[in-house]
Parts: sequence; C-alpha cells; structure tokens
Amino acid sequence: MRIAVDAMGGDFAPRTIVEGAVLALKADREIDKLFLVGDETAVRAELARCGANAESRIEVRHASQVVEMGEKSALGVRHKHDSSINRSMDLVKSGEAQAVFAAGSTGAAVASATIKLRTLPGIRRPGIAVAMPTPAGKPVLVIDGGATTDCSAEILTQFGIMGAAYSRTIIGREDPEVGLMSVGTEDAKGNSLSKETFEHLQGAPLNFVGNIEGHDVFKGGVDVIVCDGFTGNVILKTSESLAKAVGTWLKTEIRRNPLRILGALLCGGALKSLKRKTSAKQYGGAPLLGINGIVIIGHGNSDAQAAKNGILQAARAVRENLNRTILADIGKFHAVAAEKAAKAAAEAAAALVAGTPYPAQEAAEPTDADDSPDDSPEEA
Repeated sequence: MRIAVDAMGGDFAPRTIVEGAVLALKADREIDKLFLVGDETAVRAELARCGANAESRIEVRHASQVVEMGEKSALGVRHKHDSSINRSMDLVKSGEAQAVFAAGSTGAAVASATIKLRTLPGIRRPGIAVAMPTPAGKPVLVIDGGATTDCSAEILTQFGIMGAAYSRTIIGREDPEVGLMSVGTEDAKGNSLSKETFEHLQGAPLNFVGNIEGHDVFKGGVDVIVCDGFTGNVILKTSESLAKAVGTWLKTEIRRNPLRILGALLCGGALKSLKRKTSAKQYGGAPLLGINGIVIIGHGNSDAQAAKNGILQAARAVRENLNRTILADIGKFHAVAAEKAAKAAAEAAAALVAGTPYPAQEAAEPTDADDSPDDSPEEA
C-alpha cells in the first residue's frame, strides 16, 4: 500500500504529522510507502528528530506552498498549484499513491480531492462520514459532516448507500441500519427535502429504518445517519463544544472541595476511559466518501497518535477495497432506479394506448443536482 500524507496540514505540522507517519509504519508492516509531502527541509528535520531519516518506506516529496486554515479553500487550492494538499492528491491521480491522509483545512482537502480526483462514476457529490461514539461501543456514522451543504434527495440517498458500504466494510456491521435525520420519527415529519429523501431511501437497496431525531445520535440505535453537510457539521461542532464544556464544568465542580478531589482520584481510571472513548484521536480522521481514491481528513489539531490512526484508517480502506464496494452498491441503486423508471414508462404507455389519462408528475423544484457539468470545478 502506498499512501500520500500532507505533512504540512494541521496546527502542529509538520512535527506531529511526521511523528504519526513513523508510528503508522511501525504499526502496519503492509504499508509499502508513505509519501510525506511538504517543505522538504522542515520534513527531513522532523524525520531526523524521530530517528527515521534512513526509513526506506518513507519518501519526501517537496511542495513549496501550503493552503492555510484561514484561507478561502477553493481559491487556495486553485491558485496554490504547488501546495502540499494538491501535490498529495496528484500522487493518487498519477497512480503513485492509493490514498491521502490530510489534517488541517477540511475545505481545502474536499476542494482538492474533488478537482483533482473527481467523484466515482455514478456519484453526484462526495460526503464526509464522521464516526460518533455510542454506549454500545460501535460508532455511528454521520454523513455528511460538511462536504456538501446543499443536497438533493438523490445526493442524500447516495450518502446513505456510501455510509452503509463503509459501515459494513470497515466498521464490520453486517447489515447496517440507516436513519434519516429529521424533526420527528413519523414518516410525514420534516421539510419537503427530507420527505422526498425518505421516499428515495425507502426504495434504495439498503436497510433503511426511517427518520431519527437529534437525541438519537448517541443512542446507537442506527449505524448510519444521513443528513446534508450543513446539518451534519452543526451536529459535529455542537457535540464537540458540549464535550469540552462538560469537561470544564466537571473540573470546576471537582476542585470545589478536597472530598470531591479525593473522589475524582478514585474515579481516575473511569474518567480516563471515558475521555479515550469520546476522543476523535481513536479514529484519526473521517473518510471523504464518493471520491475516486481514498481520502481521510484529519482534525486540524491532530497530534501524533491521531495522525497515526488516520494513516492506518487510510491503509485499511485500501486493503479492504472500499471504493469497489461503494461502486457495486451504487450500481445496484442505479439499476433499481432504472427499473422503476422503465416500469413507470411502460405503465404510462399502456395507459396511453388504452386511452386512459395517466397522472402527470409535478415538476420538481430545481436543486444543485440539476447543475450542468459546466459548473464543476476546473482543473487546478
């Protein structure tokens, strides 16, 4: 397996990213090559610090530019041709690498992957599948976590199919249950888009269990939660903020008197276990599904452990041939849709021959799915 790593992505790059890459190579002997992409001088200095200058499975590829966290992602990707994120994607595009791990700007990673690698055949838009902890131990996937904020029912249905494929292939769920984020569990609840998506998901080749609500996210009742990128990103940022707030409140209350401090010491093991279970480090990153290549996006504040786990996740996706599974499942989806369209056309033709009026379908509201190919990003 050959994986490109954006060594300059993240708040503590290249230090933590390089250190994580070295740890990943020790953990997975099946990784044949890691391409560390970024400022060669800085990357080699970090390799020397880690004692890995002579590691034959590491190759440094120089990139003179970085798309910074505060930059407008699409502009940065388009104008900084020699940025580390672009050069990392180029390695997959050329076939030298099979996957990319990139911490730092999520927008830049999504833009570069979409421009350079494009989507898999039959996929309208990519989606970020973020693993959220549950009491059952197995994570629930929220898709989309922010890649595509404006969605059509077809795009959301494809998110469900891709999320189920990932849950089955990587997480190990035999028949993942897919739920649609809404404002109520009843079929008729939600806005016009969620109601249309509900119907699409019902007819898709997956285990769709219906609507779920916000308080169901951490219960573990479903394996995949489908929502647009706007809603998904709000869920993730709110959850992250709440976790930090609870941690701060807990520390404040514990420090109020010595007896509480003693109790906290006795509960130290449990508190550490809780922190570990709710930490994003254990996953290392979130896959950008639907892209013609494996792309794992890490958190901007990734430390060495998170970078290591993100790279290992990329390696597993390559090993399990995740995109082949997604393509097969999307193929089934399109086959079902074509069969329904053919059946509807046959019924309409039969009604016409019989002279019976056939009910005309109402024109659908225009969505971003109706955009022409001319609206797709230009090559960087």
